[in-house]
Amino acid sequence: MTVVRHAFDEELQLLQNELLEMGSFVEQMLDQAVQSLCHRDEELAKEIVRRDDEVDEMDVNIEMHCLRLLALQQPMARDLRLIGTVLKTITDLERIGDHSVDIAKAAIALKDYPHVISLVDVPLMKRKVCNMIRSGLESFTQHNIELAYDVCAMDNEVDKLYRRMRRAILAATQMNPENLEAASTILLVLYYLERCADHAVNVAERVVFVETGVLRQLAVSHRGEYIPEENNTEITGR
Repeated sequence: MTVVRHAFDEELQLLQNELLEMGSFVEQMLDQAVQSLCHRDEELAKEIVRRDDEVDEMDVNIEMHCLRLLALQQPMARDLRLIGTVLKTITDLERIGDHSVDIAKAAIALKDYPHVISLVDVPLMKRKVCNMIRSGLESFTQHNIELAYDVCAMDNEVDKLYRRMRRAILAATQMNPENLEAASTILLVLYYLERCADHAVNVAERVVFVETGVLRQLAVSHRGEYIPEENNTEITGR
């Protein structure tokens, strides 16, 4: 291994560490945003809103690191896919941070509506989504395609949970129309969590791209088989 390659590998490792730090930060934001909702903790919710600037700063710093590597190292093939994946992943992580802020703002709006909040198991959905985020990042750092596929399977569970909770909220609203405004806000919280899960799937799909050179959307059949969508794009030169 040349000195140049060794230095480049160290830069890639540093880049990976920065990505994991950002991922851990936004996962914690999401976790605490839901806590602020369930415990009606307005101060915690306001703290989550303030942390959005930190996420944006991480996003910019990692992007600049990627651009420096592209400009100075001229990476090829797999290294190029890896750096491109980091650029895409920080966008997804930044959006998860944004949705965490959205949930925190909903927590502030709903602090006087404990009954409506208790109608659905928001913490259960949050745990599943956080597990998806964590697994998506682990699949990237461990070069684990099977774990990336597992994230897609978890998304099916989140989607089913989202639909079930949405039906419960709508049914409760029909019985008690006076809760319409609060119920609408809870529906938004469920939507934000479902979107966070979709961003975790995006990360997992990019892991498959890094490891195989094939950019594909992944779907899971009713038998649990992984089916690439028809609009796959194959990238040559692994």
